[in-house]
Amino acid sequence: MTEPILGHERVATGQPDRWLYVLHGIYGAGRNWATVAKRVTRERPDWGAVLIDLRQHGASQDFPPPHTIVAAAEDVVRLARGTGDDPGAVLGHSFGGKVALAFARRALPTLRQVWLIDSTPEAREPGGSAWTMLDVVRSLPDRFTGRDQLISALTDRGIATPTAQWMATNLVRDGDEYRWRFDPDAMEQLLRDFFRTDLWSVVERPPEDVTVHIVKAEESSVLSPDAVARIEAAAAHAPVHLHQVAGGHWLNADNPDALVELLVRELPAADTATRET
Repeated sequence: MTEPILGHERVATGQPDRWLYVLHGIYGAGRNWATVAKRVTRERPDWGAVLIDLRQHGASQDFPPPHTIVAAAEDVVRLARGTGDDPGAVLGHSFGGKVALAFARRALPTLRQVWLIDSTPEAREPGGSAWTMLDVVRSLPDRFTGRDQLISALTDRGIATPTAQWMATNLVRDGDEYRWRFDPDAMEQLLRDFFRTDLWSVVERPPEDVTVHIVKAEESSVLSPDAVARIEAAAAHAPVHLHQVAGGHWLNADNPDALVELLVRELPAADTATRET
C-alpha cells in the first residue's frame, strides 16, 4: 500500500535552490504561516518555503496510526524524498517544533538549520491551552449549522474570539451542515505523544553541521525558566541560539516583523546551505 504524502504548498520568488520546511502547531495548517513565508521569500529569493499540513491536519487526512511525533517527522522525510525539494532548514511552531527536532534527528544531508518557534524540547504532563481545547471540542456537537455557531459556542466556553475564529477554519461543509475536518481522537494521540517525548538530545547535541535557533515569545510560558536555562547552557558548547521576541505564543500573528527579520538575517547563504553527500 502506498504511503500518503502530506498536503503542502510551495511559496517562492523566482527559482530558489533551497527550501524552508514550515510545520504548524496543533489544530493548525500550513497556511497559518503563509504571510511570514511570503515576506521571507521576497527578501530572500534564494530560499523558497514549503508550507506543510502535518498528519491529520488540513489536507493531510486519513494517515494511518500510530499518531506520534516520530510518525509525523517520517511523513516530512517522505515528502522531501517524494518532491525532491531538499530542505535546507525546517521551522516548527509549538507542536511542530518537536516534529522539526525529530525530523532533524534523521540528519538529511541538505539540512543546515532547525527553528523552534515558542516550542519546548522537554517532556511534561499534559496541560495548557491546546489540551484544554481538546476537552472543549469534545463537549460540543459533532455538526454545526455554520462557522458562526461554532465561534459562539467556543466563546461561550471562555475561548478568546480570535482563537475561536481560527478554530472555525477546521470546519468543512458536509451537505447542509459543517463538521470538524480533524478527528479529536487523533489530536489526543498526537498531543499525548508531544507531552511525553523528550528531544533535548537534538538541542544539546545537534546533528553535524546543523544549527538550532530557538525563539521564545516573551509573553508565553511554553518555555519554562528551567528550559531557558538549559538552552543557554547548551549554547555555550553547541551551535544553539536563543532569541527572545516580544509577543505571545502565536508569534506569526503577534510579531511577524521580528520573525521575518530573524529568518532573513539568519538563513544561510548559498555557499553554506548544503552539505556534500
